[in-house]
Amino acid sequence: MTEQTTGAVRAGEQAGAEHVPYARTVRGSGPGLLLAHGGGGSVEANYGPVLPALAAARTVVGADYPGTGGTPRATSPLRLDELADELVAAADAEGLDRFAVSGYSLGGTVAVRIAARHPERVTALLLTATFGHPSPQLRLAAETWRTLAAAGDLDTFARFLLPYALSDRALHALTDEQLAATLEEMAATVPPGSGDHADLVSRADVRADLARITAPTLVVVTTEDRLVPPLAQRELAAAIPGAHVAEIPTGHLPFAELPDEWGTLMVKFLRETGV
Repeated sequence: MTEQTTGAVRAGEQAGAEHVPYARTVRGSGPGLLLAHGGGGSVEANYGPVLPALAAARTVVGADYPGTGGTPRATSPLRLDELADELVAAADAEGLDRFAVSGYSLGGTVAVRIAARHPERVTALLLTATFGHPSPQLRLAAETWRTLAAAGDLDTFARFLLPYALSDRALHALTDEQLAATLEEMAATVPPGSGDHADLVSRADVRADLARITAPTLVVVTTEDRLVPPLAQRELAAAIPGAHVAEIPTGHLPFAELPDEWGTLMVKFLRETGV
């Protein structure tokens, strides 16, 4: 399959919970690779710049979380298990029995949950800017993010979150005009479910899953990250048996600051592990 497609993905529904259809993105052909995007993002927003490289030799499948991309907002709090089940259901819908999983930020916790629950299906795990549980810094930022999003104060939301998102180098490189335009665009593109994602970020905890990971794992540490501290990322890597660590000098948005370098790290790992 070479064209992007979007459709409803049905996962195993939780008893008593309303199911929200997830929009699906599919690119390329070959061995499977699932994409789990970050909070406040989408498949296109977080993986768009590296999709061509990832899909050059594999079938890439992603699903937008509730309230972003083409997926309607949820009516109840998000759960890691639900997001994990939706991605596995997307793989099933595309006929993928086995697959690698790439998770960015919150998506990394989703990817860990998939690998821990389906070790026989996951061929490799690629985690970027990922945490095992929210550090005090991340939890406080996520709680403020959730509050501002719920209040609809998107201008303040953008002004609060941008310094967390970009590295010092990238932020300082912006002219006053570029900074103003970036803040305006950021405020204008906040997805409806952003606050719901932030709520899950503040609650997500996969520490008990880490020792159960058996798939070859790459942890990409974003060394200038002020949202998910590099210390937290390295702690996650240390808890995964045999995890490989690569570092990239970027803030929390590698797809914005160093997309080519990020994509190359993932493609190289998949190639070297024979996935």
